[in-house]
Amino acid sequence: MDLKITDLTLASSSICADIAGFRETANNLDQRLSAVEDHIATTPDQEEELKSLRAKLTELEDRSRRDNVRFFGIPEQKEGSDIKTFLSSLLTNHFGIEFSPPPEFQRVHRIGPSHKASANKPRPIIACFLRHEQARQVISTAKARQPISLDGHEIRVAADFSRLTNDRRRAFLALRPQLRSLDIKYGLFEPARHIIDNI
Repeated sequence: MDLKITDLTLASSSICADIAGFRETANNLDQRLSAVEDHIATTPDQEEELKSLRAKLTELEDRSRRDNVRFFGIPEQKEGSDIKTFLSSLLTNHFGIEFSPPPEFQRVHRIGPSHKASANKPRPIIACFLRHEQARQVISTAKARQPISLDGHEIRVAADFSRLTNDRRRAFLALRPQLRSLDIKYGLFEPARHIIDNI
């Protein structure tokens, strides 16, 4: 009889220990579940904050590039050893711009490694103007006078934007043929603001 009571006591103690272990495991799981639920609840807010920060970062990058102008189609080595003097001459003689005062640049250089350049696809030249007004004048003149050529090569000009803004602009520009075919008026304003009428 005493042996049976001892066995029951041991079994009861083992069961109590198991129950205590289960309770501890359940408590741990409950805490982890609460943490996951809290994370899920805050994720939309974090996504909105991240989206807002990305937008601000893109705007700051676009603002930092507002004095830059990109030139496409200028043959490699055409600029010689003094790229700033070459560009000043190009703007006067081929774009017909009479600057006052003469254009000043913070920096001018080709974009990308030289080994990737070719006669059919020369590297772009990017110029950072000292005066924002002169950068805008170059872009507006190029748009009004296009096409502009240099020794038989068509020269194109574009404002300089962040990668995200360029992607947004390209996505809209891809829609232009469809908008024209539907006789829908549209506009693309810097940096990437779209206006569509008749919708």
